[in-house]
Amino acid sequence: MNARDRKSRELPEEPEELGPLTSDAIAGSLRITQRRYGHRYSIDDVLTAQVAAEAQPQAQRCLELGSGIGSVLLMLCYKLPHATFLAIEAQRNSFRLLTDNVRQNGLDGRVTARHGDLRELVTPALGQFDLITGTPPYVAPGHATPSSDAQRAFARQEWRGGVEDYVTAGSRVLGAQGRLVVCADARNPLRVEQAALRNNLVNMRRIDVFPRAGRPPLFSVFCLARPSSAAQEAARVEAFIARDATGRRTEAYHALREYFGMARPTHEADSP
Repeated sequence: MNARDRKSRELPEEPEELGPLTSDAIAGSLRITQRRYGHRYSIDDVLTAQVAAEAQPQAQRCLELGSGIGSVLLMLCYKLPHATFLAIEAQRNSFRLLTDNVRQNGLDGRVTARHGDLRELVTPALGQFDLITGTPPYVAPGHATPSSDAQRAFARQEWRGGVEDYVTAGSRVLGAQGRLVVCADARNPLRVEQAALRNNLVNMRRIDVFPRAGRPPLFSVFCLARPSSAAQEAARVEAFIARDATGRRTEAYHALREYFGMARPTHEADSP
C-alpha cells in the first residue's frame, strides 16, 4: 500500500475549532448554523426530508440516523409539528452544531440528541419509530482521497459505515407501519435494494435526482417499509431535476423549497 492509499484509509482527526459560522434559513422561521468552510446542508437533505414527511405526515416518534448538523431534523420538525425526535450523530463537531441548532430553534422539548455510533446505539431497547431517516456518506474509504477537513471527510466517506449500516440499524426499530427513508449513490441502487432484502424490507418509492438536465443522476432517495404495510405493487420510480439545461433552477426545485416554507427568490444568480 502506497502513502496515498494509506492516507485515504486513515480516520481524519477532528479539530477543536469550528471556524467561521453562518446562520441560514432552512424551513419556515427555523434557521441552521453551519460552518462556512465545512459540511453544509444540500439538496440531498431537502429531498430526503420531503420524501419522509410525505411518507408519514402523522408520524409521532421519529429517529434521525447520522443526523449531522441537524438539517433533515429541522425540516421535519417544521413539517411534523406534533412529532418528537431522537437524533444520533457520531462526528464531534457536527454534534456540537446539531445541539446548538436544536437549542437555538427552541426544539429542546421535542428533540433528544445522542452522541455516538448509530451501529452501536440503535437497539430494540429504544422502542419503535414511525419514521426513520438518514443521509449516509457515499464513498468507501480507500476509493478517494479524503477532504483535509474532518467534518467534510466524515460526511462524504463511509468511515462509520454506509447505507447498508443505516438500513440495518433502522430495521431494528422500525414500527410495523413505519417508513425508513434514506438517500444513496444513484450509480448503485442495488446497495439499498439488497440491504432492504436482507433486513426484510421492501422499497416503496425511489427518486433519482439529476443536478442538471442532460447529466447523470447524482443520488437517489428511497422509502422502505415492512412488507406487511407496503402496497402490493412495484416501487414508484421518479425523477427530480434541479436545474434545466441552461442551468436555471426548475419549477420542481422551487416547489421543493416552498414545501418547507421558503420564499421563491426574486433574483437567481447564474449557475456556476
